[in-house]
Amino acid sequence: MSVALIWVVSPNSELSNGLGFLETTKLIDSSRFVVRGRSFLQSSKFKNIGKKYKCNSCYLNANLTHSCFGESGFRGSNNGRKSDVVSRVVANPAGELTVSSEQLVYDVVLKQAALVKEQMRAREDVEVKPDIVLPGTLGLLNEAYDRCGEVCAEYAKTFYLGTLLMTPERRKAIWAIYVWCRRTDELVDGPNASHITPKALDRWESRLEDLFNGRPFDMLDAALSDTVSKFPVDIQPFKDMIEGMRMDLRKSRYKTFDELYLYCYYVAGTVGLMSVPIMGIAPESQATTESVYNAALALGIANQLTNILRDVGEDARRGRVYLPQDELAQAGLSDEDIFAGKVTDKWRSFMKKQIKRARSFFDEAEEGVTQLSSASRWPVWASLLLYRQILDEIEANDCNNFTRRAYVSKPKKLVSLPVAYAKSLAPPSSRNGALSKIFDV
Repeated sequence: MSVALIWVVSPNSELSNGLGFLETTKLIDSSRFVVRGRSFLQSSKFKNIGKKYKCNSCYLNANLTHSCFGESGFRGSNNGRKSDVVSRVVANPAGELTVSSEQLVYDVVLKQAALVKEQMRAREDVEVKPDIVLPGTLGLLNEAYDRCGEVCAEYAKTFYLGTLLMTPERRKAIWAIYVWCRRTDELVDGPNASHITPKALDRWESRLEDLFNGRPFDMLDAALSDTVSKFPVDIQPFKDMIEGMRMDLRKSRYKTFDELYLYCYYVAGTVGLMSVPIMGIAPESQATTESVYNAALALGIANQLTNILRDVGEDARRGRVYLPQDELAQAGLSDEDIFAGKVTDKWRSFMKKQIKRARSFFDEAEEGVTQLSSASRWPVWASLLLYRQILDEIEANDCNNFTRRAYVSKPKKLVSLPVAYAKSLAPPSSRNGALSKIFDV
């Protein structure tokens, strides 16, 4: 199924053999570059410099977004949520105590927030020396970033427009992250996904580690490698996204929302954790770093839940059901009802509850958007407003997401852009500052 973002290597490489995603890939010698704190040193050169990329299979809905927790925890009293923090230790069917998906994800959030604060302190205490860039390398990096921008403009038009308000460094960094996420998703969701094996994902993860260590494989990797050297971006969310791709290879059913929540974090919530260090938090924000990350995480969860609800029929035709099996059973429904594709009163009632949950995550995300740097808010607001309207369209289609694909019309998109821009001008408020109390961090 489609992920809330997001493509993959050269068809000539071992990793993407048979994918046909790129007609050619520019390979590089990682010793060519110098990047702060990395080993992009000495000299060599890109291979295939004169060749052009040609995308043969980029489709997918595209939003660079963010997100937070499952239905019962870590939220205020809005939307029927309890304000007190619930236990994150739960009992499985065998009666054994296990850690919930919310706790697992929350641990990652705390790590990312701590990393940002640590690196911010380090920047204040240590004099940062300018990069030493060898002749010719700056032009190659600029070309790599420009290519990332072209891909973002082609497949995420609305979001791309919003990024133009960012500072040049942040804009390029977001493009680089977008492209990596899209390439990753194409591994299991592209037209040649049948060629992908767990070993291929292992190689993709190894390649990720190389680029974080200053050894990029191609130009697009080089853009991301340069980005992670300049911003406090941790590798864990990137690895977690690859884990989400592994889940898609081995899993087509989710017993509970807790299981589904973890999947949504892997394939979409991770994007928020990747993006917050780039977008930055407004200097005047009174919210804690942890609460901003949680709000970012919430938007990714909301977007992925929206994808799931929009694509029920499409996923069913692929033999997949991304809906909690226990909640289907409680509603008197089963996989057979989904495969039959008939809208009934039971289905409408079930869908209303699922839509309500997705909206509650959007509500949580809204509380954190205004905490971002002012130049970064517009694309996030645009993404949030447009994706949220997909839920309205599902309802307008009488919850027929079996044969009708909900989408936001172009006129509605055009109306949403100035609304998003107006919202992006609002400074962090005392209401948003209360996030810290809500999250108890």
